[in-house]
Amino acid sequence: MARSIGDDVLALFHSLRSAYAATPKNLKIIDLYVAFAVSTALIQVVYMAMVGSFPFNSFLSGVLSCVGTAVLAVCLRIQVNKENKEFKDLPPERAYADFILCNLVLHLVIMNFLG
Repeated sequence: MARSIGDDVLALFHSLRSAYAATPKNLKIIDLYVAFAVSTALIQVVYMAMVGSFPFNSFLSGVLSCVGTAVLAVCLRIQVNKENKEFKDLPPERAYADFILCNLVLHLVIMNFLG
């Protein structure tokens, strides 16, 4: 064992950081949005665990809204990424329009679930 596990972890983080530095700015913004949505969902789950889930529909609506938005943003990131050859014929404007439309439908369903 010439190298320790700590050195391997540091090398992994260094390689991930150097690869992520080449990521376009619009994808980094989408990544930040996904991180925000997931962290908001986690905060809601922690709050529910500490305080309780009396209006359970409200809790479910909030968490599902955050998770659904994060999933839609990941789909947007996949479609907008220029290195992804599967969606090369899809213009970015169409991907953003799909994202907005799906978010509207998602939040209409969430508001309907609230009652």
